[in-house]
Formats: sequence, structure tokens, C-alpha cells
Amino acid sequence: MPRAVRLVPPSVTRYAQYLDCVSDFAGTAIDGSGIRDPQQPPVTEGDVIDVVTARLAEEDPATELAEGWVHCTSRWIIDAETDEMLGFLAIRHRLTPSLLEQGGHIGYSVRPAARRQGIASRALDLALVEAELLGIGPVLVTCDEDNLGSRRTIENAGGQLEDIRDGKRRYWISDGNGDGPCSRA
Repeated sequence: MPRAVRLVPPSVTRYAQYLDCVSDFAGTAIDGSGIRDPQQPPVTEGDVIDVVTARLAEEDPATELAEGWVHCTSRWIIDAETDEMLGFLAIRHRLTPSLLEQGGHIGYSVRPAARRQGIASRALDLALVEAELLGIGPVLVTCDEDNLGSRRTIENAGGQLEDIRDGKRRYWISDGNGDGPCSRA
């Protein structure tokens, strides 16, 4: 039985959980986290406050963003029973040319210690519901060409492969009418 998860907004109250989760990635990419350099993740409470503040501000359409950045709904993936932080997820409200090629609307990462437990699938299902509420559809989700786990997650969510560009598999997920994401939630 897959672990039940919920998506929660970033919060400084989860500071210790955040640091524990980030350390589990051991300097590897953390998609959906907003961490630009996984080799130098935020580690002080002030750094985490800055990350949380920035991620929450990106959700507000009134927030002016730097050139090339888009408004984004950030969520932390939390175990519904234990309250353990399991990963990160971001729903980008629109696509730039770069996101159209490589990043897509939804990016996510599950901490290495929690992989292969259905967490990414459940988190993506929940993200598709949020994307639909935001009026995003169809939804583009990408993964590295050699990431079989993410590939299966996206395909199980209804992703239809459009193509592979520069090592990224590009999938579109819609509700079947082409005007909104589908979800198994």
C-alpha cells in the first residue's frame, strides 16, 4: 500500500525537517525545491527563512519576479501519518521557453530514503488537482531520459510522451478533452 501523503506550503516551523530532508539528497539535484545549487543548500535558520519567504512570494501573482522567472506554487511533500518531510514539489503557473523545453509545469523530488514507495505518484496526483484549480492545463511534466521511476510515475498519471529533447522526456497530461489535467486523486 503506497504511503499517504499531503502537500503543504513551505513553513519555517518545519526547519529541522527541512534540513534533514535536504541532507538526504547529499548534494544531488532537488527538483521542485527552489534550491539552485544543491552543493550549497540553505543550512542556517536565516537561510531557510529566506527560502520559505521567497517560495511563498512566488505564489502571489502581485509579486514582481526577476526576468525569466514565473509564479510558482511550492509544496513540501509530507507523510500523512508520521508528518515526516519526504520531498519537494513545484507547480509553475506558466511556461517560459526554457521550461517548455526542460522543466515543465510540475517538478518534484522525493528524498532518497523514501523512494520506491509510491510517494512521487501520490504527490503528482495531488499536484495535478492543484494545477487544475490554478487553471493550468494541459500540464507538461518532464524527466531525465534515464529516470525510469519518474517515467513510470508520469505515465501512470496519464502522461503522453510528446518527444525527447536534450535528454529530457516531455509528457503532457490532460483530462482527455485537452483542456485540463487529469488526476487519479
